[in-house]
Amino acid sequence: MTNASLRYARVLSIAGSDSGGGAGIQADLKTFAALGCYGMTAITALTAQNTLGVNGIHAVPPEFLKAQIQAVVEDIGVDAVKLGMLHAPEVVEVVAWAIDRYKLPNVVLDPVMVATSGDRLIQSDTVQRLVGELFPRALVITPNLDEAALLIGRSIDGVDGLDRAASDLLALGARAVLLKGGHLKGEEVVDVLAEAGLAPQRFASARIASRNLHGTGCTLSSAIAAFLALGHTLADAVPLARAYVLGAMTAGAGVQVGAGHGPLNHGFAPVPTHRLPATAG
Repeated sequence: MTNASLRYARVLSIAGSDSGGGAGIQADLKTFAALGCYGMTAITALTAQNTLGVNGIHAVPPEFLKAQIQAVVEDIGVDAVKLGMLHAPEVVEVVAWAIDRYKLPNVVLDPVMVATSGDRLIQSDTVQRLVGELFPRALVITPNLDEAALLIGRSIDGVDGLDRAASDLLALGARAVLLKGGHLKGEEVVDVLAEAGLAPQRFASARIASRNLHGTGCTLSSAIAAFLALGHTLADAVPLARAYVLGAMTAGAGVQVGAGHGPLNHGFAPVPTHRLPATAG
């Protein structure tokens, strides 16, 4: 097979930039590379942040976000998309337009609303637009408990409440939901994958003691997108992505980066970039 008949598994991240390197676009690119995918970006906003918090946000004009997406998709192509920080209604509209215009496949929506430090990253009037425009267009959404509580308008108490909360999120129009239970107390972390018409699946793992958890949600959603780009089904991509994140958390737990919430070790077990037949897409 000649070089001209090969291509890479291509994943596009449409998200915000984290100057500290632990979350956002930076975490996404590290994850794509570690899992053997070719990563591309369309940046929605620049942030001035580090392990202690977010000091400032500078929005990218919507027309330039659109130009980034067009440049990437029309030349290189896309096998999966990860959506992160979409802070304003006009940003959501650009993304919805792009999904429809280019029939973007395997869209993973991480509804980033609040940073690990507690800093709010999304305008309040954007939430309903996010639900109405992007929930039906995404293959799966990956909220944490705080984000899910904001979306469904109530708190989620205990592991037993995860299934009902995931069902409520499906009722908002999502095709599938991976509800992350990491903010619940207990020795185990339990996540629930719910898909319309199917029984929910639970994934449980031992809690890892670490202060280096910045970017965990970004990493999980980008890992799911990477495995989808490689041809896995959603049901297979979720446990594979969870295993990668657990490995990155474990490998990064004993490292000091900054004075606050440090990053995961994304490069703990990198693989070569996968080459796929060009005729596959």
